Amino acid sequence: MEHKKEILRRELDHWYRKINKPAFIALDPVQFPRRYTKPEDIEIAAFLAAAIAWGRRDLILRSAERMFALMGESPFAFVESGGFRKLGKRNIHRTFFEDDLKYFCRGFKHCYAKYGNLEKLFASAPDTWQGIALFREEMAAANKGQYSKHIADPGAGRSNGSACKRFNLALRWLVRKGPVDMGIWNSIKTEALYIPLDIHVARTARRLGLLKRKSNDKKAVIELTERLREFCPDDPAKYDFALFGM
Repeated sequence: MEHKKEILRRELDHWYRKINKPAFIALDPVQFPRRYTKPEDIEIAAFLAAAIAWGRRDLILRSAERMFALMGESPFAFVESGGFRKLGKRNIHRTFFEDDLKYFCRGFKHCYAKYGNLEKLFASAPDTWQGIALFREEMAAANKGQYSKHIADPGAGRSNGSACKRFNLALRWLVRKGPVDMGIWNSIKTEALYIPLDIHVARTARRLGLLKRKSNDKKAVIELTERLREFCPDDPAKYDFALFGM
């Protein structure tokens, strides 16, 4: 059993090293927050790029180009100046419209006024699940108590919530340091991250015997991340690259 586990660890590490290279950036939505240098711009761009990161990759990148073009040179300045109020109702990506971008911008403005930055918001929560839940509540508070379908409910304190793939992805970008991930946040440790679970990653994990749960939900994310901690306790989310690449 230990021999099989070691073989699997080597295979995962091989694919992690193969995919986690600078060349990957141009193929991934992480390229958008990487275009900025100001922490506030990077945070906002990370959450917005991750929010529309579903579907065909080429269409995600095209939609993100259109979205960030609307925001000008600085997403943070766009939020703080209220530039988002001039947005209309045009489509940005699949079920994400300019109204949804306005929702996010109102929420960001509120969060920066209350916490100073998004890192402090997430760091104030006991774990990343509760951080996502707090983010969801604050975004709703800025939008007359209405929740967005683009901010999944992790069920803070419960195990039966959403996998929150897109926000676990944004957190990976912001916390991990590496050729691809930006690692600008220091108050959250890599060991606290969870795998951004999509259909492809889940399918690969099941094929490798790393995931038994059939539903792609919060329980599945926890189960898979716990298994990956056996290979790298300090940084289990790094294997997102491996499972994606394989």
